[in-house]
Amino acid sequence: MKLIQKAKRVLAGVMAVLMLSVTVNQAQAAMISNQAIVQQLDRQQAIALFDRADVQEQLTQLGVDSELAKSRVAAMSDAEIAQLNQHLADQPAGQDILGLAFMVFVVFVITDMLGATDVFPFVKNINR
Repeated sequence: MKLIQKAKRVLAGVMAVLMLSVTVNQAQAAMISNQAIVQQLDRQQAIALFDRADVQEQLTQLGVDSELAKSRVAAMSDAEIAQLNQHLADQPAGQDILGLAFMVFVVFVITDMLGATDVFPFVKNINR
């Protein structure tokens, strides 16, 4: 019985020492600016461009390794990344406009079907 009591005391002492020696990590929260998020997204967008098959084919034709190009883009400054993305956005003239127009058309057709709008006379309202 005395042996059990001594074991309990030793165990309790060890547990007390362990509990006191444990440090509590503090969480740190900081605000992230919108500009920092936009810059990070711009950088990811520019690097992801090199994963496209047509871009890799073009780089191969020019004799440029796509991994080398990715590493160079990753080393660019934020201003250079913004300028690159702006230049790329200006290049495919009208490529995204057709997709956007089609999406708007589909949205109007769906809202016409639901009776929310009356844009196209050939669309039948499903609620009638």
